[in-house]
Amino acid sequence: MERKTTRPRLVQAMMDIWTLPDLRRRILFTLGILVVFRFITHVPLPGVDIAKLQQYFSQSPLFGMLDLFTGGAMEKFSIATLGVYPYITASIVMQLLVPVIPRLQALSQEGELGQQRINRITHLITIPLAALQSYAMLALLRAQGVTQALTPLAITNIIITMVASTMFLVWLGELITERGVGNGISIIIFGGIVTDLPAIVGRGIVDATTGKPGGLIAYIIITLAMVMLIVIFVEAHRRIPVQYARSTFRSGRMYRQSGSTYIPLRVNTAGMIPLIFAIALMQLPGTIATYFMNQSTFWKTIHDAFQSTSGIYNVLYFALVIGFTLFYTMVIFEQMNLPQTLQQQGGFIPGVRPGKATADYLNGIINRITFGGALFLAIVAIIPFIAMKITNISDLGIRSTAMLIAVGVALDTMKQLEAQLTMRRYEGFLK
Repeated sequence: MERKTTRPRLVQAMMDIWTLPDLRRRILFTLGILVVFRFITHVPLPGVDIAKLQQYFSQSPLFGMLDLFTGGAMEKFSIATLGVYPYITASIVMQLLVPVIPRLQALSQEGELGQQRINRITHLITIPLAALQSYAMLALLRAQGVTQALTPLAITNIIITMVASTMFLVWLGELITERGVGNGISIIIFGGIVTDLPAIVGRGIVDATTGKPGGLIAYIIITLAMVMLIVIFVEAHRRIPVQYARSTFRSGRMYRQSGSTYIPLRVNTAGMIPLIFAIALMQLPGTIATYFMNQSTFWKTIHDAFQSTSGIYNVLYFALVIGFTLFYTMVIFEQMNLPQTLQQQGGFIPGVRPGKATADYLNGIINRITFGGALFLAIVAIIPFIAMKITNISDLGIRSTAMLIAVGVALDTMKQLEAQLTMRRYEGFLK
């Protein structure tokens, strides 16, 4: 019997979550893992001048963004400095290699067992990537005069500690996926972003209040518009109708069954990966020019051109985000192999022949909607530049990418909670 209540549905849903023992246990387990993650970010490594490190990070947009995603661990030079980003890098590498290497492509088609083996390979790739990134960071900090003179043994110990902490965080994320709520790796990143977000918003309000007239109002409007834009495009998808026709043999007779459903093709399939690719590539020339800018005016010009406040930087950034989005979405779509999957399951798109005609039809649709998703990501990427001209607030540069990740993870977690409530005949969030 349906329970009658006068409470708002969202409030009732939140109350229902805590009344379910298994769901309450999952939420508390996730929160407990996040507490462990925050504890790790405050365990420092030796041999670094923290004051110089913080000054260097404040002058580097790329490291400032990465530090935001680790919840300040990188700026403190803690054992969790790398966060889970070596694992994310390894996952991206595997996604790009699967369509190219036949053996990996065969593994991806073996169902759950094949995915487990691919995940094991991803873990193995994460270890050397984490070691390489640890050594590169130490070398960069040593070149900037941030680290003290370290012996080879001390460097080895620091690298081993950073690699071990990265693998430990990956394990924590997988525990959240298995026993908690949401995607564990995404929740770890989300926890790092949310931790520093209040301080960033506070600095933005202070800068807006003391900056141009009306800066605070413009700051609030731009922030709300950014959140609304992200929510709309993260949730946007194109529904492709699909019909299934199956035959079953029972009691000596042939029965034909039919049904209809749809394929949801997301407008923003690539997520925030193109933004990370584009930021890393755009920051590379400026970072290299930093070492030579005192020797010639050419490198000084390169350094100034590749700052996030320049027009050239944002035009190239806009174009790179569009290019990376189109490329990465095509790679993901090829791996899904929807036409073959539909044909194997006895499904077809009404009015479209199976096989090559279905593949051409789906490719045409994915190309059109992906271009819209690419424009969305590119606009999110350059909104900070436009906002800075209006409000004179530089913190929006980091918040646009971080907000995209935070909103996406929050929506995905809410959907999982809604699914848990729906299975138990409770009202969900999005109804």
